[in-house]
Amino acid sequence: MLTPRINFTNFKIKINNLHIKKELKNLLQQNSEIIKSLGLNYSYSYNKTKLKKFKRKKFFRIIGIGGSILGTKAIYYFLKKKINKKFLFIDNLIPNLRHDTKKSYTNIIVSKSGNTIETIINSNILIKKKDENIFITENKNNYLNVLAQKLKSEVIHHNNFIGGRYSVLSEVGMLPAELMGLKINKFKQLNSLIKNKYFLNKLTSNVCSILHFIKKKKFNSIIINYDEKSENFFKWYQQLVAESLGKKNKGLLPIISNMPKDNHSVMQLYLDGFKNNFFTFFYVKENESEKINNFKLLSQYNYLKNKNLNNIIYAQKKATEKIFNKKKIPFRSFEIKRRDENVLGELFSFFILETILLGRVMKLNPFDQPEVELIKKETKKILV
Repeated sequence: MLTPRINFTNFKIKINNLHIKKELKNLLQQNSEIIKSLGLNYSYSYNKTKLKKFKRKKFFRIIGIGGSILGTKAIYYFLKKKINKKFLFIDNLIPNLRHDTKKSYTNIIVSKSGNTIETIINSNILIKKKDENIFITENKNNYLNVLAQKLKSEVIHHNNFIGGRYSVLSEVGMLPAELMGLKINKFKQLNSLIKNKYFLNKLTSNVCSILHFIKKKKFNSIIINYDEKSENFFKWYQQLVAESLGKKNKGLLPIISNMPKDNHSVMQLYLDGFKNNFFTFFYVKENESEKINNFKLLSQYNYLKNKNLNNIIYAQKKATEKIFNKKKIPFRSFEIKRRDENVLGELFSFFILETILLGRVMKLNPFDQPEVELIKKETKKILV
């Protein structure tokens, strides 16, 4: 068990993790804005009273890219059953993007720098006069701030000290979550997690295991995902890890593999192909699930009688883990007992802390992404 909400099976590698524990202690003591955002003591830059008029709205559109939107998208799809509002996510440049020009939206436009070209373009195309707009950007003279003033829109200041991929539990993710009707304080689990010795031990031993895999040239972190509603959570994880650690000829490549359909495509390679992978199994228990129609079953498939889809998916997960064990393929396994804000906050905290610790031990700066700027500059040269 990682927490009361998460059953957890660790990598089967025993490595001394004392030096990682010291790194974690130092990280928590520094109490940076990123670490603060994971806990209850974080101070938001928005006025909750001003949000009241937006809480009555039903149709929202989030416009952003990368870390400015991935965390919010993860929250929405993981907890969609609890949300009775419609959120659309515009997070790429899509030629001939079809959008409803008759419907009015509340747009939430997010960019830390305020100058992200994709966000500027989509805002230009999508925002209509009848829309209401909330801009989340740094308190600087940037494109989005100027546009917000022109449109007389609400502006929320993006924390200068929190980069996009770490911003999910700051204004960037929590303001939309509040408008979704979710309880944002429940996401803030760090205060209880740092008192949980089991959580801290598993966190540090996972960092040690991943460092061991890197030394063995296992650079592919493959997510064996049995929960469709978590796909966007792992897209958030993918950016977090790849952008934070992919530097100086080092890094990890997170790959999302959705099950059980990938049993019929890439599983053969995972089981019998090259060996530079390590795996994370992920499963969420569903209380409601479609049931097999017994009357339509042929006799040779009687073992499916009275089963629901959740039973079958779980059986497939356990079977795959058994085969991985037999083949000595390294993996860890998360089983989520229920779908709520608390558990999602725990998962965000676990992976953020794990990534920062990996960066520190690998002697990388986990907070920048310098090479991406090269493409931005080259694109501008071509367009000018």
